[in-house]
Amino acid sequence: MCQPLLLLLFQVLIVIHSTVIATLLTSHTWPGRILNTMRRGSVTSDLVVQLCKDVQRRSQAGGFIDFGRFTNHRSFETGSKLVDYIQRFHNGDLAKCETTFEEMGRTAQVNIMCGRCSNKVCKDEHGCICRVSYDERMCRTVVELAIPCPKRGPRVFKGFTVGFHPRSSEVVYNGLTQLGFEQLHHGFSFPSEQIHVSLYLSAMSSLADLVGKPTIRVNPMKGLDVMLTGSGANGAVPTALSPTVLNVNWICEIIRSNPYVVNVSIPVVGYDPIEFTLTKECGYTQEKESDSMRGWATFGIISCIFIVFSSLLCCGGFIYKSHVEHQDGLHALPGMTTVSAFLDAVLEDQEAT
Repeated sequence: MCQPLLLLLFQVLIVIHSTVIATLLTSHTWPGRILNTMRRGSVTSDLVVQLCKDVQRRSQAGGFIDFGRFTNHRSFETGSKLVDYIQRFHNGDLAKCETTFEEMGRTAQVNIMCGRCSNKVCKDEHGCICRVSYDERMCRTVVELAIPCPKRGPRVFKGFTVGFHPRSSEVVYNGLTQLGFEQLHHGFSFPSEQIHVSLYLSAMSSLADLVGKPTIRVNPMKGLDVMLTGSGANGAVPTALSPTVLNVNWICEIIRSNPYVVNVSIPVVGYDPIEFTLTKECGYTQEKESDSMRGWATFGIISCIFIVFSSLLCCGGFIYKSHVEHQDGLHALPGMTTVSAFLDAVLEDQEAT
């Protein structure tokens, strides 16, 4: 452990993607939280661990040095004995570490423990950094991190996706709500003219039966009429091979400068519910499809009645003329006498001229 050296040379910033601790924590509490090592007199903390979600935040401001990046889920594994989980980071900054193995730069390993530090240095109930060791030759640091785990077991429903296409996951990926759909975000709002949004839900086949029917909550409650349809709204089982469709039909009833917020919650048995937010702009009022089609429906019904009534009159006139007046051929059709008289008058006028 070379903590004084760290204080003299640089500060360290390690960013943990919240996906790797999905089995420990709920995804709404921890992203954005920053954990520091203890202060020593007037000297500020030399190592910072920040729990982030979706976007890894790295900054060179304030003298922070990147000690590795979250690469993939294979770098996160289960620990042993006192360590519950291990997260490894690779491909950090190369400054003063140009001679490391294959020029991979700085690397880091974070040992995550549920509960408190074994050396009892942690006094923060939200968790803290227990111990830091640094290998100057290998440019490698090992951090012991203690965090409370009030809910043991999996909290995030892994493998569940929500997207705008059957094989996409723009809204929810691997059980975690993606950036832009966690809360109101103007850049991700749907325009006024878009009255339909189709979402495709999929989950692992072995766990798909745990997914329940989605519910919605609109804020503000009045002004936006929202209705859910499709197989996803009826509680059909979503699988990777056969995703279910959740159609969101929304109509603007009241004009509003700020977008309406539609909170969608999908319950999952034994896990935290899948929650995401859709926003809809309302620059003008809209009519429901039933209202706009009502006039055409009325016109169609009247047209059908007129056609049927005309057909009955035509058939009745034909039967009357053929049986009573003993006319046959075209002369038996109703109105043919009038048509014939009109044509004869036209021909006579042409001959006279």
